[in-house]
This record gives sequence, structure tokens and C-alpha cells, in this order.
Amino acid sequence: MPKIADIEDTPNPNAKKFILKEPLTWGITHSYDNAGEAEADLLAASIFDIEHVTNVFYVDHWLTVTQDGLADWQQLLRRVADRVRAAPAANEQSARLTAATIPIDDLSPDDQQRLYMINGLLDEQIRPYLQGDGGDLHVLGLEGNRLTVHYQGACGSCPSSMSGTLVSIEQLLKTIEPDIEVVAA
Repeated sequence: MPKIADIEDTPNPNAKKFILKEPLTWGITHSYDNAGEAEADLLAASIFDIEHVTNVFYVDHWLTVTQDGLADWQQLLRRVADRVRAAPAANEQSARLTAATIPIDDLSPDDQQRLYMINGLLDEQIRPYLQGDGGDLHVLGLEGNRLTVHYQGACGSCPSSMSGTLVSIEQLLKTIEPDIEVVAA
């Protein structure tokens, strides 16, 4: 049962970030945009049972919940906190084994290397800031010079993620891939 260390605001006024004392996962992100996507995840499904929840995102020692803007945060936070406290903490060994088996499919060896370099730069210079704000960025695909990304957690519905942040990411990636185009899905 993870204990909650803190609850933080995010740049997205409709999202809050729970900082936990015990991890929910070990390096594996869980991101859901609706209850249907979350039905196999007991924690996320239980949070989506709360009215007004529109997104659940969690990894390691934190969880971000986004609402539709119609809920009273104090009441919503109490209900989410109850669900988080009822969740089991992560089993490190099984979680790391699962993470190691996720393959990169449908990419040539050259594109796998390009994606490796892109993810390395994102890991160093973009993801820590997004995670600090209760979100993240997942690469969906690389086709030619087009990189498709998906914002997760608080970033998924944050107005600045679709404008300023996306432009900044593209400009950063152009330092290693001058012709790259970054689009959000």
C-alpha cells in the first residue's frame, strides 16, 4: 500500500501529481485516457470510477490524475488518495523483467539507431522536466523524418504541450536530426 508523501500542482490546472513513498511500478509507465483503456489495470480502473477523472498516468513513485475541470479538487483528491493507498506497491523484479521484454518492431536497424539517439536526447533534456510536472512523452513511431509522440499525464491536456513544448522538442531534436518533424498524436 503506497503512502502519499505529497500532492503537487502541475502547469495544467486540471491535473494534480501524487508523490508516493513506495513505487507503483519500476520504470514502466501506465497512461490511460479513458476507463475503457484502463479496464485491465485495477488501480487506474478504480480511479476512473470517480466522476470527472479524464486521465490517469503513473510510473515509479508518482501518479498524475487529470479531471474535466468540473470537480472540486479537494473532494476529488480525497477520493483518489483512497484508491492510491489501496493499491499494492510494485514488485521490482517482475516489473523490470516486463520492461526488458518490450520490443521495437517494424524499424530498420538504421531507424532503430536513430530512435535510440532520439530517445537518449529526450531522456536527458525533455522527459525529466515533463515528469517533474506530472507528465511524460511517449514516442509512438518514426517514419522517415516524421516522429510521432504522445503526451502523457498532465501534459496530455496542457495547452502549452501542444504549442511551445512541441516546438522546443522539435528544435532540440533538429540538433541531431536536422530534417525531423515532430507531431503529437
